[in-house]
Amino acid sequence: MTTSAKTEPWGALPASVADVLEPELEAVTDEILATIAREVPDYARPLEGSFGHGVRTGVTEALRQFVELIRSPSGGRGPGREVYVALGAGELRQGRTLDALQSAYRVGARVAWRRLAQAARRAELDPELLSLLAESMFAYIEELSADSVEGYAEARSQLEGERRRRRRELIAVLLRDPPAEDSNLRAAAAAAGWRLPRSAAALACPEGELDGLSRRLAPDTLAAPVDGVGCLVIADPDGPGRRAETERALSTGALGPTTAVSGLAGSWSLARSALRAAEAGVLGPGGFVRVDEVLAELLLYDNRNLIERIGARRLAPLAELTPKARRRMEQTALAYVQHGGNAAAMSRALGVHAQTARYRLTRLRELVGAELDHPDARFELELTLRARELSGARPS
Repeated sequence: MTTSAKTEPWGALPASVADVLEPELEAVTDEILATIAREVPDYARPLEGSFGHGVRTGVTEALRQFVELIRSPSGGRGPGREVYVALGAGELRQGRTLDALQSAYRVGARVAWRRLAQAARRAELDPELLSLLAESMFAYIEELSADSVEGYAEARSQLEGERRRRRRELIAVLLRDPPAEDSNLRAAAAAAGWRLPRSAAALACPEGELDGLSRRLAPDTLAAPVDGVGCLVIADPDGPGRRAETERALSTGALGPTTAVSGLAGSWSLARSALRAAEAGVLGPGGFVRVDEVLAELLLYDNRNLIERIGARRLAPLAELTPKARRRMEQTALAYVQHGGNAAAMSRALGVHAQTARYRLTRLRELVGAELDHPDARFELELTLRARELSGARPS
């Protein structure tokens, strides 16, 4: 940002005003520093070390630049504005808001105007010039303040960018399989400013919803995209009040099991699998799911190719039936293995008369034979038929 004599009030002041003000600068600097220390609590300490140097430099440079702008308005402030950009950035690094610095600017403007106005009156400046000097002084302070706001914003952006990078790196360490060495994990957590919890859980969500979900969760939640999937690491998810808090915050995604931090790779693997299953529609209506509540469904979904191979073998005797008849026999077989062959229970499950259930069971025995009573065969049949029910698959 450069200062233009055409748009700033000090451009209309004669250069001779600078000669009037310059002898006052040292005394004005001392009074400003003393008043700031007295009136701004965050600066109420000895002006020593880097802190003292920064405050004194800020005041000294502000007055010097102001006088130089009056003397040569076309020259602009040049690199001098970087002092105030740096002051704003320094407030962020010290963990403060801009309130203290803005208060210091107001104090400095008030003291400087009082002392410089006295010098101007002693030099018998025209009242119009005195009014223009006041306007120039306060416009200039507004520019200093704007520079510091810019510096604060830039520093915060850099800090947040660094924080996100560190947290992405931490998530990568947390999801390693086999787990990272304890020393490496602690170093990554310290660099990211994250306290290692007693337990944690990984949540998988669509990448586009990652930022929105992370804002609704506790501040100690880690969030980063991982291989095109949104990943959130939730600390102590089963702690007091945390479960309800998590469920209120989440409208989508799949939450893996709670585990020690060293087991997060497994929690993430299951969460990612559950998200895929949910997106495929096999876990019911879309929304938030807990892996621990859908383990059987997830087992069937994740191993569907293997289960289909088992089904091709166990259900081969049904292959010659019409699709409608094959579907009836599959339903009958599933009811049989689920209800231990109890005809009454089967009829209720199938929604048919008990006699019809018995007839279907007789027909199923004709097709499948003795395998229907073999424990391993029944187990494999149930796996296959449950998987088909889950996916809504129909035989062709």
